[in-house]
Amino acid sequence: MNKSIALVVAGGRGRRFGSGVPKQYRLLGGKAVIRHALEAFLAHPGVAAVQPVIHADDAGLFADVARGLDLLEPVAGGAERQDSVRNGLKAVEALGPDAVLIHDAARPFVPADVISRVIGALEVHAGAIPALAVADTLKRGRDGCIVGTVDREGLYRAQTPQGFRFADILEAHGTLAGRSLTDDASLMEEAGHTVALVAGSEENFKMTTSEDLKRAERLTARETRVGTGFDVHGVEPGNAVILCGITIPCTFALKGHSDADVAMHAITDAVLGAIGAGDIGSHFPSGDPRWKGAASSIFLEHTRDLVAEAGGRIVNVDLTVICEAPRIGPHREDMRNSLAGILGVDPERIGVKGTTTEKLGYTGRGEGIAAQAVATVELPQD
Repeated sequence: MNKSIALVVAGGRGRRFGSGVPKQYRLLGGKAVIRHALEAFLAHPGVAAVQPVIHADDAGLFADVARGLDLLEPVAGGAERQDSVRNGLKAVEALGPDAVLIHDAARPFVPADVISRVIGALEVHAGAIPALAVADTLKRGRDGCIVGTVDREGLYRAQTPQGFRFADILEAHGTLAGRSLTDDASLMEEAGHTVALVAGSEENFKMTTSEDLKRAERLTARETRVGTGFDVHGVEPGNAVILCGITIPCTFALKGHSDADVAMHAITDAVLGAIGAGDIGSHFPSGDPRWKGAASSIFLEHTRDLVAEAGGRIVNVDLTVICEAPRIGPHREDMRNSLAGILGVDPERIGVKGTTTEKLGYTGRGEGIAAQAVATVELPQD
């Protein structure tokens, strides 16, 4: 689909958590439930815009929790969820979307790959939903007793976002207005369309009960760790050095088994230290011919991926390059942007500084360049 818009539906009044605040506005990890969902769609490259649909009484609440997000103007929902979705569809009709993704705000942890699978399925089908095959044995009960076993073959648990070609779902909502159906896929089925199933995720659960809230709180419990890194490379004849992946003209080069990017090596060690994953040498031994002349971005990318695999994120990096030459100031922004692109963080979270040792020591004598770095990483609590 060339242009997909996400509707995040948050018009419900669910208060099963024992609070006067609707569940979509409860805080998880310092952010409202709905903000987690909104950010997931805003960050996805296949989503062109995000349309919130909220309860008319929640305008103030929503403005507070969504501050700073690049969203379409929220629209008020209706008496039933079906009415709310229809209002959202009408609000984005003028934007001419090819497809729409309809998501419950009470599902805060929708993974990016689930969104991608739904969008991808719409190239072939009029609709698609993420779903999980039922694994438990199903029993039918009456008056507290089993009256039968239900065959679970072919049964699935439906999730959101449910994706549809826009013209088809808009028509279905108009034709079937007033019908009481459990989800948008049901409308499409009633309208005669085929709706595909794609793989859902256990992470993408809906917060309905207080137990769901506890589960979500466990998932968002985070801790902050700090790591430090230090590296030195001596000089050799040459006409440029590489610092943070940027080639800087100079009267010498740096010695090293790889590209001798002393700055990137220090940062790599700092991030590895923050997650307790050894040092750069344990991952990329200097005696290994594979790394002869290798770009140090390979090392930093690997370290970034280790953080992601641990469920963490890099919060910020602060780097100091210690040398008499070259001057760091004229290249600072290029260095920051290079690091930000590799680490997947905003350049504002990257600090790059240069200093000298006032002609003292090996750096003062121009025998080498040193770099020290500090990295802050946020990880799930054990």
